[in-house]
Amino acid sequence: MSRPLQHALCLALLTLAAPHALASTPMADYRVLSRLSLGGEGGWDYLSFDAQRRHLFVTRGNRVEVVAVDQHKHIATIPGTQGVHGIAIDQAAHRGYASDGLSASVTVFDLDTLAVVTTIGGTGEKPDAILYDAASHHVLTFNGKGHSFSVIDPVQNVVIHTVALPGKPEFAASDEQGHVYVNLEDRAELVQIDSLHDSVLAQWSLGSCQSPTGLAIDRRHHRLFSVCDNQQMAVTDAEHGRVVANVPIGEGPDAVVFDEAAAMVYSSNGESGDISVVHQDDADHYRVVQTISTQPSARTLVLDPRLHRLYLSAVQWATPPGGDGAKPSAVPGSFTVLTVGSP
Repeated sequence: MSRPLQHALCLALLTLAAPHALASTPMADYRVLSRLSLGGEGGWDYLSFDAQRRHLFVTRGNRVEVVAVDQHKHIATIPGTQGVHGIAIDQAAHRGYASDGLSASVTVFDLDTLAVVTTIGGTGEKPDAILYDAASHHVLTFNGKGHSFSVIDPVQNVVIHTVALPGKPEFAASDEQGHVYVNLEDRAELVQIDSLHDSVLAQWSLGSCQSPTGLAIDRRHHRLFSVCDNQQMAVTDAEHGRVVANVPIGEGPDAVVFDEAAAMVYSSNGESGDISVVHQDDADHYRVVQTISTQPSARTLVLDPRLHRLYLSAVQWATPPGGDGAKPSAVPGSFTVLTVGSP
């Protein structure tokens, strides 16, 4: 083959390969787009997002603040949620469920009107994470002090079972096929639950992970993402319980989300004040592609799947957390919701 022809062929091959190379390289240009001041006093924990109504639920101690994200404004307060940690959403029934940690109860509210419907008592002690499981049509609370999970029948609005767990549960995720998974913070383990029969199926080690908190799931590839206190994310095979990857992340993570359409995992790190952006190259291979600066204390987040944006809540520290165990204090009125995305 002549040199000119070889050169032309090489250029043609490079041209054909270029779009694939660009498509396989993730665009990592996220940043803080806006901040919405909510003020007020009280603690905070998980956020939840109603994608149909475009409402963000922000847990706030004894209440839940509701933000209309497209209008960028606070629209309502759901009261009476003592020690609230999380929100579960049942779109078919138009119901939301808030886990009230201080009263071992769940506040039920209407997703359309945002009015409180009832309060369900009798969960295990200190319900923390909460989810709606589409396979069983039940609501599950994960009870931190009780080392258990409670199962709620949302038709009758009653607790029908409370089942012991072998450790302290943190965040949970459902595969929507009859399995629920939960991190055990004090044992660095994952538990697999049969949500159709309310029983524990398996208990898996998370290897070198320490104190796992946030948990997300890739249902298509059967992968679980546990963020850990020792600056790593453990990726687990949800079918066989094998840790298939460990990925470096920031300090103080408390939540993680998976954006399936973008093949991205996002870990919110409250101590380092940033988000670790991890690209899923395939089911077992991951790489950090960006670290987004947010602010210290922004430790939990939720995904807006339509806009591929992230929402976080945070305060400005007056006295930051210290290594001596002293409780931090916030600047009064500094509570804020951050929106992170691509400009």
